[in-house]
Amino acid sequence: MKRERKLLQQTVAIIATVPVATGLYGVLFGQALTGDAVSISAESHFRFMSGLLLGIGLCFWSTLPGIEDKTSRFRFLTLLVVIGGLGRLIGLMLTGLPSFFMMGGLVLELIVTPVLCLWQTRIANRYAEEYGVAET
Repeated sequence: MKRERKLLQQTVAIIATVPVATGLYGVLFGQALTGDAVSISAESHFRFMSGLLLGIGLCFWSTLPGIEDKTSRFRFLTLLVVIGGLGRLIGLMLTGLPSFFMMGGLVLELIVTPVLCLWQTRIANRYAEEYGVAET
């Protein structure tokens, strides 16, 4: 049980590095990554969205200590990520395939994060059975 909990913590820590790193990069450098010239308003929006991405990654990291007790927070963060992924999926259907990296983001948003949420719930339920406490 403790081994699986530790593995979940390590997995979340590694995967949350993606939104933390890309969010921080976007906040600091804007759309320099794409090389596209955009308006100041579009640049501002991009940095804002990057800040949200950074915050979501940091919040996932905040679940690591006592991850078995952070079910509500984990589910809420997962909901935010899935909603963002659905927005990206709609964009894909309306405008076509984005870059390889954006497709990777879509996989993280609509597949990996929900699977991690299910895994976290499983760990939380097992801890609740074993120790009699859990957050819903």
